[in-house]
Amino acid sequence: MDRPIRLIVNPAAGAGRAARLLPQVEAALRAHGIAFRVDRTESIAHARELARAARDAGEVAAAMGGDGLTGAVAGELRERDGVMAILPGGRGNDLARKLGIGGDPAAAVEILAAARERRIDVADADGATYVGILSAGLDSDVQVVANGTRLKRLGPLVYLYGVLVALGRWQPARWEVEIDGARHAFTGYSVAVANSGVFGGGMRLAPDAALDDGLLDVVFIADKSKAAYLRGLPKVFNGTHVGEPGFEIHRGREVSFGADRPFTAYADGGPIAELPATVRVVPRALRVIAP
Repeated sequence: MDRPIRLIVNPAAGAGRAARLLPQVEAALRAHGIAFRVDRTESIAHARELARAARDAGEVAAAMGGDGLTGAVAGELRERDGVMAILPGGRGNDLARKLGIGGDPAAAVEILAAARERRIDVADADGATYVGILSAGLDSDVQVVANGTRLKRLGPLVYLYGVLVALGRWQPARWEVEIDGARHAFTGYSVAVANSGVFGGGMRLAPDAALDDGLLDVVFIADKSKAAYLRGLPKVFNGTHVGEPGFEIHRGREVSFGADRPFTAYADGGPIAELPATVRVVPRALRVIAP
């Protein structure tokens, strides 16, 4: 690695996991002779500021936190001469998982030291960048529960906890979706627009989604009994839910959608847009260090 590293750390990520593992990461960076500095942040706005500073200084912006931090850094580097690295320190670490980096930030330093770059797609939702999956509907309610719970020790299982709580009060929504000009309508649980295809701590919602194909995978989950929804949920972790009744995947470059009642769309662990929203793919917009 011939560029210096600006390590952007969210010390609260993963219920403090990032802060606990930071000394190991620093030791690994020193062992490889990599020049670095550490900036701690708990604010997404501050993280964006630090990513811009890294880009302008010719540094690699290394995000050490969860997918929210990763998405924020990616948004500042997309379509610009900036390079991002990922040292996973959050609960989900879904982009790191999709890229083959894994979940151990100290081990990820080996990948950083190798300095192999890839170009990946990002998604733009009404001007906001995300790298994983944007979803709305039942998933909106799940995110509110998951982000608000005090049960941080659940780790990635916090998403499943959110499903159980949100599903109890769920009522189906009517969806209107346009994908590259083709119109669709259905009644059901959610619409998701996937760039990486993975969210919720390893849930492979769109298992064939690729980060470099210039396409978005658009998921419809139609109405079914709540019991059937729960029975199918474990299959999402290995991608065997594809083909289940009520589950559809479409592909396109631009997606506009809304529902018969208000929903906040979430992506990379945080709110990103209010429905109706338009999402488009930005092909090969981000330089990232990955296997």
